[in-house]
Amino acid sequence: MAFRDRPAASTAVGYYLVLIAVTLLFAGPLAWMVLCSLKSPAELAENPYRLLPRDWRWRNYPEALAAIPFLTYLANTLILCIGSVAGTLFSCSLAAYGFSRIRWRGRDAVFFLLIATMLLPWHVTMLPRFLLLSRLGLYDSLAALIVPTFLGDAFYIFLLRQFFLRIPEELCEAGRLDGLSEWGVYWRIVMPLAKPALATVALFQFVAAWNDFSGPLLYLWSPDKFPLAYGLERFVSSYGDKTHLLLAAAVMFTAPIIVLFFFAQRAFLQGVAATGLKN
Repeated sequence: MAFRDRPAASTAVGYYLVLIAVTLLFAGPLAWMVLCSLKSPAELAENPYRLLPRDWRWRNYPEALAAIPFLTYLANTLILCIGSVAGTLFSCSLAAYGFSRIRWRGRDAVFFLLIATMLLPWHVTMLPRFLLLSRLGLYDSLAALIVPTFLGDAFYIFLLRQFFLRIPEELCEAGRLDGLSEWGVYWRIVMPLAKPALATVALFQFVAAWNDFSGPLLYLWSPDKFPLAYGLERFVSSYGDKTHLLLAAAVMFTAPIIVLFFFAQRAFLQGVAATGLKN
């Protein structure tokens, strides 16, 4: 039995070694960025690839905060993320419910057309969307980035529809027999059962809004409305010669997303498994 277990143990050790190697491959640049953000400008210029700093320069972070209006950018980013997540969850869950639980003529054809829109690159719709939002008076406001999320997203609708199809139809029928309307079935039965999928979509959209650069570049002009992603680029333009401050700002930009993933990873993995993305 011990001899038979050796191949399985060797395979497990091989898997762990591969996982460790991949982890180091992806975590290496992040660790390098954090350590270099604590170096002095002279030390960075002398040897930027030295792992540990000789003099731990913690004041790089306060200096980076003083160099740019970080808190203003952070507040704008949180408004953008929270608003876009709310709009995405509301619109996409409603559309997914209509495609999965309500029978109507042409439903499959419309859903196929919706999925086909995923083939359109963002640059194709960039100009019409810009003209539309400008005529609505939303240019140079965060609303220009938040309002479109209330119109749905094909990918998120597809994910939620796949999850809604896994919910037993008998539960919805029981709710209708008890006098619930379609809205009641959606809000009181389907939505509570869809928390893992909703958490996955919320996390995807939060990260997308946090990292969005093209949207603010296109719709925003006033510096007091910039989110972190676009504000960091302006920081590069203004302080490109101060690499130590740039790295400190990059660490502060990245850290909240890492913390968010650690707290939400269980719900995220459950949602990914439930919506079928693992396949």
